Amino acid sequence: MYRRFNAALFGTKRRMWLTIVVSLLVVGLLSAVAPSVEDVKTNSGDGPSETAQSMEAKKRLREAFPTEPNLLPAVVVLTSDSAKTTEKAAHDVLADLAERDGGFTRAPISPVCTSLGSQVLREGKCIPGSPEGTRSEDGKTVTIVVPTVGDATEKSYRDDIDALREDIAAIADNADKSGNVETHLTGPAGIVTDTVKVFSSGDRVLMLGTILLVLVILLLVYRSPVLAVLPLLAVGVAMQLVQSVGALLADTGAIEISSQTASIMTVLLFGVGTDYAVIINARYREALATQREKGQELDRNAAMVDAMGRTGEVLASSAGTIILAMMALLFTKSPALQGFGPYLAIGVASMAIVAAVFLPALFIAVGKAAFWPGGYDKALQRVDSKMWTKVANTVDKKPKAVLAAGLALLIVMSLGVLNYKESFNFLTGFRVDTDSAAGQELAARDIGAGEIAPTTLLIEGKNLDLPQLQQAAEEVAKKDSADIARISVTARDVTDDGETAHMTVVLNQDPYIIESMEALEPISNDVRDALKTAGASADTTVTATGETAELSDVRAELDRDIKMLVPVMIVIVAIVLAVLLKSLLAPLYLAATLLLSFVATMGVTVLIALNIQGDEGIGNRVTSYILVFLIALGVDYTIFVMSRLRQELKHHDMRAAMKIAVARTGGVVSSAGLILAATFAVLMTQPIRELYQFGLGLALGILLDTFVVRPFIVPAIVRLIGDNALWPTKPSKLLAESKEQPRAEIVSAEH
Repeated sequence: MYRRFNAALFGTKRRMWLTIVVSLLVVGLLSAVAPSVEDVKTNSGDGPSETAQSMEAKKRLREAFPTEPNLLPAVVVLTSDSAKTTEKAAHDVLADLAERDGGFTRAPISPVCTSLGSQVLREGKCIPGSPEGTRSEDGKTVTIVVPTVGDATEKSYRDDIDALREDIAAIADNADKSGNVETHLTGPAGIVTDTVKVFSSGDRVLMLGTILLVLVILLLVYRSPVLAVLPLLAVGVAMQLVQSVGALLADTGAIEISSQTASIMTVLLFGVGTDYAVIINARYREALATQREKGQELDRNAAMVDAMGRTGEVLASSAGTIILAMMALLFTKSPALQGFGPYLAIGVASMAIVAAVFLPALFIAVGKAAFWPGGYDKALQRVDSKMWTKVANTVDKKPKAVLAAGLALLIVMSLGVLNYKESFNFLTGFRVDTDSAAGQELAARDIGAGEIAPTTLLIEGKNLDLPQLQQAAEEVAKKDSADIARISVTARDVTDDGETAHMTVVLNQDPYIIESMEALEPISNDVRDALKTAGASADTTVTATGETAELSDVRAELDRDIKMLVPVMIVIVAIVLAVLLKSLLAPLYLAATLLLSFVATMGVTVLIALNIQGDEGIGNRVTSYILVFLIALGVDYTIFVMSRLRQELKHHDMRAAMKIAVARTGGVVSSAGLILAATFAVLMTQPIRELYQFGLGLALGILLDTFVVRPFIVPAIVRLIGDNALWPTKPSKLLAESKEQPRAEIVSAEH
């Protein structure tokens, strides 16, 4: 089947050029009709699902206490070495904001508004707020809430926020000519603006860094500039294809594309695409070498048809595993993981299509130039790698010792997970300085840690009134004083029908840490009990909303997802391996090695990121990312080696076949592993903690799989199990059924 398909694509020179031209025309047409990926990117997905308790309560809260649509608050933080200077600067900033004609800002909220005069207050241009939580004890730091209206995904809105930042800084400077006033704009409006900036700057570094790194590695591997460039051209075509298809689907609302997903897509395509190119090129040179040994005239088209005929099943299994792994994310609860999978699945499918159709035609089209400057003679030499032959012999002679040493290494590396802890603070995840993060840190330090993200308790019942709420607030503030800095409720926090109310709770600790999340349920229960004591109806309910509550739901959903993903990923890998190897036993021990490799990878990642580099925790989605990618990509090299083992069993017994499989695939597969690890390591240049840790962990995991699990642990297991390693398939049966003539061996990737 593969051979007929390949012959139709590039069996002749005319078909080869037709394949290249049609491929470029199709991709070009899609690019012409599709919107830009930048236009359809979303910044959503960091929160919990819409059905989460905090999100449903947030929706009911907005219905009971409606606000202007698309309202996004900005928080201005001002500080100086004098309370008087800060007060003067805040006065001038408020005066300017109050006199603006509306635009995208609304009336600012601050107790300093009272200094502007009664006329301004009567006209509602400045709203006096409670002094609680807006001023440090010494008065040197104050905050101002500035409601803004607009779509944070639009560049015009973010430009307005940047302009507001500059205006506020200029006003503060004019208020104090000595330049002692420090200003920051944070809050949701400032955070969104800075987030987009950070990702935008990181994308350029990521693309350039990935291209240069892959190009250098390919030049070192092949010592041929043409062979180094061809995979990059194929990746470029695949990237344009997936961006066009993805943008069209995102534009219809079928999928979502976030900035993080787009960043990971870049390195995924370069890594997977280059891996496929390495394998295809090795098989292509093998086929050309076979022609030369038989005394035939070199026929590039026929050689590629033969090469792809023997490579197609392996590449299809590889791509299929990754695609299934990505699509498994659709069954997760967390929106961040749900939206992660479809676009990446489309990317891998696009890369597989380009690798199967366009790339082989490119290899043929460049002819002898592909092997310049060494030429055919050097490129087609059959050179066995001494290193991998030695590895194969070592495992064959001492399988028990090799297996024991390999497992011991993985277990020691796994010990790092004992120090595992997660971080849910998005702002501290920026690895570059941002104005919003500086503002949050300043407000937390001078005014109170909990003031940067107060929690709102939604109260629903019957005949609720202010005295009940105030009595309950006072009681809970005393009872839970260890967790609560302050709790407040006013007359406007109760609806006219007395069925809905809300309280503002400020915790006395960082609202983004797990201890704060775990404190919300007891506080909510205490408020409910106190309300009933104060005379509220028995069916009164209290539900926490706000950033801490949402992060608590995110944490619960991610915990649920990781528990679901582990068995699902193992089942996917086991099914693919069972079909490819026609074995029921092999998928069990191969999947077990992948799982142990994942745990070891997480252990080393925790050790480096937390214990050595001092990060506050592993990004809350990093573990899920590493699990999915490491198992999906790590099984690739197992597929390459074990499929080669099955091929060799048609000519050798199990012991000899395993030695040949390790020795002959060592150079090619290790080159591919190095390239894949290097491409994901480029993510470590990104200014976001999650991408940095993901790149670090996946690069370590791929190297571990490439140089420990695949060449040592897996062959040792096969050697010890012997002829039953592929049970129920028997080596003797494959040998008897083989009617193939002695086949050529894979040419070393170093030549």
